[in-house]
Amino acid sequence: MSRRFAVLALVVIVLTLAAPVFAQEHSAVDTGKNMWQYVGAAFAIGIAAAFGSLGQGRGLAAACDAIGRNPGAVGPIRITMIIGLALIESLVIYALIIAFLILA
Repeated sequence: MSRRFAVLALVVIVLTLAAPVFAQEHSAVDTGKNMWQYVGAAFAIGIAAAFGSLGQGRGLAAACDAIGRNPGAVGPIRITMIIGLALIESLVIYALIIAFLILA
């Protein structure tokens, strides 16, 4: 029950902090961009960064666990881990490029 309360409290705090953003007046200069383009780009980067870091953390934990169980296999495990982390990071960079394309 306390976990649900913590998540609910976090959502309420975020919505409370975001409320003044929607109350701002429109600027005199129209840039031709829709507000939802910015929201979509921020959402894409946020989701990619969050789940990319979770994936990297789980991969690193699994590699450390494997090295702890078999110290003789450090070389192949390290190489595989580095390649896997690079592939995960490339997905986050692709999300960044897509966010820039949304804003362009």
